Amino acid sequence: MARRALSITVTTLTATAALLLTGCGGGGDDSTPDDIKGADSGASSPSASASATTEGDAGAPDLSVPADVKLVFDFDAPSDAKHAAALADAENYIRALAHGIVKQDPDDPAYQYYSGDQAAQYAKSQIQAWVKGGWTPTGTDRYHSSDVTTLSGGKRVLVTFCENQAKFYSKEIKSGKVIRTEENLDSYLKYSLLMLPPSGSSQVWKAQVVEVKGKVQECR
Repeated sequence: MARRALSITVTTLTATAALLLTGCGGGGDDSTPDDIKGADSGASSPSASASATTEGDAGAPDLSVPADVKLVFDFDAPSDAKHAAALADAENYIRALAHGIVKQDPDDPAYQYYSGDQAAQYAKSQIQAWVKGGWTPTGTDRYHSSDVTTLSGGKRVLVTFCENQAKFYSKEIKSGKVIRTEENLDSYLKYSLLMLPPSGSSQVWKAQVVEVKGKVQECR
């Protein structure tokens, strides 16, 4: 199931990710904000945002998913160009993770293109969990309430947002049976992604660390 697959690995990675995020924050005015700013109904479209950093990048991987898998990003586009690019590639990291799951490929190049270090390990572990369970996703996976903060040093960016899995389900690959779950607090999660800026010839912001917290009331 969608939420069951998440629970397999989140608890083992959260402590490490939290320590890394704290270490990168540097304290002071650049520390991670306590509250997430909610996005209003005037959010930018997912397609426009996701293409922001892939246009003109010949090496960008395929991020497509089946028609029954809908990834919705209800985010406001930041006015700061650096923040907008980091948020767009944080979206692409999520898209790449979904792509790897539907392809049932723990070594899918898509997530490797948009991540490194612990964030890449997290993506691989999630895909492995779905493969082991014999599941593929279906339904609508909605992300909202994004916030983007430049960390100390001015280069790294912390992106946070909420996830609503209330209408996102797992489907048994062999039988095609959709395993539906009732909406509850388990449906709401909060992501924190440490994004590193492009380097060399790359145009991509890469997720280095990801922390996922479950049962987040503020995301409901």
